[in-house]
Formats: sequence, structure tokens, C-alpha cells
Amino acid sequence: MKKKFLLILSAGHAITDMNQGALPVILPYLVAAGGLTYAQAAGLAFAVAISSSLLQPMFGIMADKMSKSWLMPIGVLLAGCGLSLVGFFPNHYVLMFAVAIVSGLGIAAFHPEGARTANKLAGKKKGGSMSFFSVGGNLGFAFGPMLATPALLYFGLRGSVVLAIPALLIFAVFIRTAPAMRSHSSMQEAGEKNTQGAVINEWKKFIWLTVAIISRSIVFHSFNTFLPLYWINVLHQSKAAAGMALSFFFFCSVAATITGGHLADRIGPNNVIKISWIIMIPSLFFFTVITNSIGAWLILIPLAFGLQLLSTPTVLLGQKYIPANLGFASGITLGLGVSIGGLTAPLVGNFADLNGLTAALRLLCILPFVGALVALTIKPPKYS
Repeated sequence: MKKKFLLILSAGHAITDMNQGALPVILPYLVAAGGLTYAQAAGLAFAVAISSSLLQPMFGIMADKMSKSWLMPIGVLLAGCGLSLVGFFPNHYVLMFAVAIVSGLGIAAFHPEGARTANKLAGKKKGGSMSFFSVGGNLGFAFGPMLATPALLYFGLRGSVVLAIPALLIFAVFIRTAPAMRSHSSMQEAGEKNTQGAVINEWKKFIWLTVAIISRSIVFHSFNTFLPLYWINVLHQSKAAAGMALSFFFFCSVAATITGGHLADRIGPNNVIKISWIIMIPSLFFFTVITNSIGAWLILIPLAFGLQLLSTPTVLLGQKYIPANLGFASGITLGLGVSIGGLTAPLVGNFADLNGLTAALRLLCILPFVGALVALTIKPPKYS
């Protein structure tokens, strides 16, 4: 029963984050059809991020005070149906911005309750179970371009409506299984409370961890947003090739997330996070100096591992630092850890308009050093 619910949660995570994966491949079509600048295109990523980032902690607090299982089906529905309309308004930037905000609201609603429920269902081996939940998000990012690209090529911008179909399907699944999932999660939670002592939050460590989360999120979101445009405008490849490159990057991220979760159970989340930053620093730099598509394809592999190996360990570590506020911890480490980077996307886009995409991505190379500093100085939780 637990595996069934974790599968549904992971699928919901995939459908929710599929929209964040699809948006970057939609942007080149909007740039071509609506004459958007890089900064305006990044502004749509900003719209998703601002609504998600501002509301995600609030939804996390709601989940901590009282389980709100309805947030998951409503979240996935808004995330998919909101973004599915973005292609219908190529000449109305305000409307595109508005539906992107609706999608971000759905993303914000799903993540805290979804991660909190996954944690309660996980039992003792939380690394493997949480990586299974997290990998759903990676798969969503990967399948987003694969779903959106052929629809856009065949139907044009209005092909974005295809994103509503999986959202409606998983919404129906959640509605049907929510009562049983909530009951099973409550029993698991009651069993854990009987076997553990008093929980103490370590807020200073959590805040320091958040610095690394923000650094990683800026790199992750900027890279996702501009990778297709970089593939087209710098490496001079086709739009279809750009979509394939983004999907390949996300599939590598899936392998990295699974690996990170199992390693967290074996060597501890702190050590996995350190390894991840060490891989990320050279990978990001070498990507910006490679000028041919073959080399760029190859460097996507270590870059994906550098960015995603730490995703599950970061969620686990955040939940261990503030175990009394799992929903809030999940909202910050899992949801906000992806979306907050979108707040800086317009700044990166504006820098790219002035100096080129290569220079903009090279500017991001500073941030892994910040994350590495946190990883090397942060202490393990007192209570594991």
C-alpha cells in the first residue's frame, strides 16, 4: 500500500514539475511569434517563480498545522491548466504573465504537502523513499520538453494546451485515493511519534542550509530557462535539438536524484551534498567554454549530477534540522529550492541581452563556490 501511494505522489510530482520543464522549450516559440526579448522571456519564468516562491512557505505552514491533502490535487490541476494557456496569447504579454502566475500557484500548493506526505509514508529508509518522490519531479522536467516540443511543432503555440491533459488525469487519481492516503499517512506518523523522543528544531543550521539552496536554485533555474535558447542561438542547433538536449539533461538528473537518495542512506546527506558541489564547480565552467554541440552534450552529464545529486539529501537534511515543521522544511528545500531561482531569471536574461548568453551562464559560475562553502562548514543535525 505504501509503495502504491508513493507512486501516486511521485506521479503527481512529475505532472506538477512537467510544466516547469516545458516552459523553457515554449519560450523560443514565444520569442519568435511575439518578438519577446530574453528578459521578457525570462519574465515568464519569473512569473511562475514569484507566485511559487512567495506562497510555498505559507502552504508549508498550513501543512504543518493541519494536513491539507486537497492541496495536492488542486496544485497539480492549477500547475498544468495554467501553463497550458500560455500559447494562446502570444501578443498579450500581460495575459501570458497571468497564466504563468496561476501555474506557479499550483506548484506552490503541491510541493509542501506532497513532500510532507512522502516523508510520513517513507518509514525508516527515508533516503530511498524520498528520492523516489523527488525523482518524480526530475521525470516531470524531462517529459515536459518531450511532451511540449512535438505539440508545438505540429500545432504551433496553441499546442501548449497538451499540458492540461496529464494534469486532469492525475487530479482524478488524487481525488479518488486521497482519503486512503491520508489515513495511511496518519497511521505511519502516529507510529513514528511513539518511537522517537521530543523533536527540537535547529533553525540556525536550517537557515545556513537555505543559503546553499538559493545558490543552487539560481543556477538550476537559469540553466533550465536558457539551455534551449543557448542551444539554438549559441550552438546553432534546431529547436527540436534544443528540446532533446533539455530532456537528456533532465533524464541524467533522474539518475543523479536516485543515486543521491541511496547515497544519503549509506554515507549521510552531508557528505553527498559536499560531493555534489565539488562536481558542479568545474562542470558549469567547462560548459560555458565548449563551443560545439557534441562537447556540450557530454558535459551535460556531470553537470546534471552536480546539480541533482544533492536534491534528495538537501530535503532530508532540511527535514532533520526542523523535524517539528516538516511541511515548511519541504516547502523550502524541495519547492522553493527549485522555484526561487526564477526570481533572478529576468536579471540573468537582461544581462544576456546586453552581453550574450555565454557571458550570462559564465556569471553563474560564482554561485557553486557559495554552495560549496556552506557544504564544507555546515554541521550534521543533533537528532537524526
